[in-house]
Amino acid sequence: MPRTDDAHQGDTDSGRESTSDGEPELEDAFDRLVSEGEIRLHRPWPTLIVTGLLGGIDVGTGVLAYLLVEHATGSTLLAGVAFSIGFVALLLARSELFTENFLVPVTAVVGRHGSAGALARLWAVTLVGNLVGGFLVAWLIVRAFPGLRPTAVTAGEHYAALGVTLTSFALAVLAGMVITLMTRMQHATESVGVQLVPALLFGALLAGGQLFHCILDSILMFAALHTGRAPFGYLDWLGALGWSALGNLVGGVGLVAFLRLARVPGRVADERAKAS
Repeated sequence: MPRTDDAHQGDTDSGRESTSDGEPELEDAFDRLVSEGEIRLHRPWPTLIVTGLLGGIDVGTGVLAYLLVEHATGSTLLAGVAFSIGFVALLLARSELFTENFLVPVTAVVGRHGSAGALARLWAVTLVGNLVGGFLVAWLIVRAFPGLRPTAVTAGEHYAALGVTLTSFALAVLAGMVITLMTRMQHATESVGVQLVPALLFGALLAGGQLFHCILDSILMFAALHTGRAPFGYLDWLGALGWSALGNLVGGVGLVAFLRLARVPGRVADERAKAS
């Protein structure tokens, strides 16, 4: 018997259902990730550079709060709570943090809405921009608050002394996992008020727990180096940067991004088919 239009429509709907993963909330979040990731991957150079610089400045503001509170209280946990103002600034100012790009643009690349080359450009420019912005703010902190210099040296020395060990790598993996999970939670809702909650909580966990995060720790080490009294040098900082960035990447992309994508294989397949 010839297939009727209704029957054909039924088969089409059935085909669509076969690629659905049965979790509408996750699929909606996936769509938002792909859409925003595509925008990030195709940002023009000037915009990309500026957002990276602003990201470093925002985190540097959090570092200022961290050092002020640690100097006053001697508590890294309270200082970590104060640091979360930097993540609030990142969220509300729409600036860019290197490790925040372990989920959103990766999702777009997996869905074939961008290339690996575009992702590498985004990561590289954002990382350099964050470091330059953070370097500037660290210099301003040390010059504006001479009384914070001993605290800055102690904070920076802590990360320089971690070295290339299994312990420091685990701390870096946890840092990447924490930041990427924060990003995932923020993209589960369109409410800015709700998005502020993970910014505050995970910012406090990252800094208060002294996890090995390549941008945060670099800015603290920069502050120590700017005092001229740091018991380590820029080569030590560079080694810490490379090791922490690798661990952050493993934790963010490996433990969060890819596992989250594994929960929506149907949507991933749909997006890849559209791009073919």
